[in-house]
Amino acid sequence: MTERHAIIIGGGVTGLSTAYHLKRLGYGEVTLFEKDGIGAGSSSRAAGISTGLLWTETGVLARKTALRRFREMSRELDGYTFHNEHGCLGLFSPELWPGREALLPLYDAFDVPYQVLSAAEIRRRWPALNPPSDHLGVLDPLGGYSEPPEYLAALTRRVLQLGVRLIEGATVDELVLAGDRVTGVATSRGVVTADAVVVANYAWILPLLASAGIALPAKTFVHQRYVTRPMTVPFVAPPVNADPFGGYVRPAEGNRILIGAETPDRDDMKVKQFGFRLDEITDDPAVLPAVLERFGDFVPALEGVEWESRKVGLLSFSMDGEPILGPFGKVAGLFVGVCFHSGGFSYNPASGYYLAEFVANGRTSIDLGAFSPDRFGAAETADYLASTVPQRNAARRRH
Repeated sequence: MTERHAIIIGGGVTGLSTAYHLKRLGYGEVTLFEKDGIGAGSSSRAAGISTGLLWTETGVLARKTALRRFREMSRELDGYTFHNEHGCLGLFSPELWPGREALLPLYDAFDVPYQVLSAAEIRRRWPALNPPSDHLGVLDPLGGYSEPPEYLAALTRRVLQLGVRLIEGATVDELVLAGDRVTGVATSRGVVTADAVVVANYAWILPLLASAGIALPAKTFVHQRYVTRPMTVPFVAPPVNADPFGGYVRPAEGNRILIGAETPDRDDMKVKQFGFRLDEITDDPAVLPAVLERFGDFVPALEGVEWESRKVGLLSFSMDGEPILGPFGKVAGLFVGVCFHSGGFSYNPASGYYLAEFVANGRTSIDLGAFSPDRFGAAETADYLASTVPQRNAARRRH
């Protein structure tokens, strides 16, 4: 019997995770195409923050899988550590708290641990943090963070050991179909046939799907993150999703601090060409001073720091804010994993596993109907894609 062949498009964390889990499931041949270098897109620009305290049943179940796998992979992958020494903290103002409080019964129902902390308790546990007295925190004790370069390198080494064929510098120009089935891809190096094709190329997905007459209501938004030079005093704190301040902050390798921010006034990016590269996006110099002004009281250690690096990336959002993951009902053998809001890194151990289950077994271990690419109508998709949306009007969902 001929061995099955799966092609994965996109060499970020979702593509790598899918390849890894396909081989772990005993799938046949796996080829991954990346138009630049592994992790050259948003994955290397991610914050790496992970929490299981999401807002829907499907998201909560998926993140339970992801966090379990992060802990396991921290033991399995040489050179990778999942930092969950302090968990992951969500911070909420009085205006935002009712929305989060309403989700606590969901976490109870699915046995997801959490702790509600007052501002005073946050300050007591982590003196480096100084939240306003009327704010509350929700601690995910199973959450944490990864260092993206470390994770990408370790996962790449492992998929190569498992026999995955990684082809860098090769652009997939179009999907090849025969009737209602995908049969392979046309690349800059020729046509490659396959039994299954997984699309995980994030910002570049729309022009690729258009080659097969497919559209998804996906938009991308500019995201900026910054890392300080090494600090003289240790910064001991959990990673914090701080929606009241429009961003997040966490410790970083080498006693540094990483901080990131949305760009609420920037419109969505229209990526129409495969040749587009993230280094073409400029760093808005006004963002960092605004971030520091918002975060200054909360993280006093940021006062007067020197900055070592600045990175600009893209976040992918669907029209309803939920991920798009699974098979296309009208095109057999075609699968997609994109639009994980700002949480693609956090999702990847689960999203890769579920995509591998779809490809290898035709079904997944949990119901992913809420993430199906077929949930959107053609007319609403066309209207959404034709619109221009500033980031402040997109679904605000972090990590």
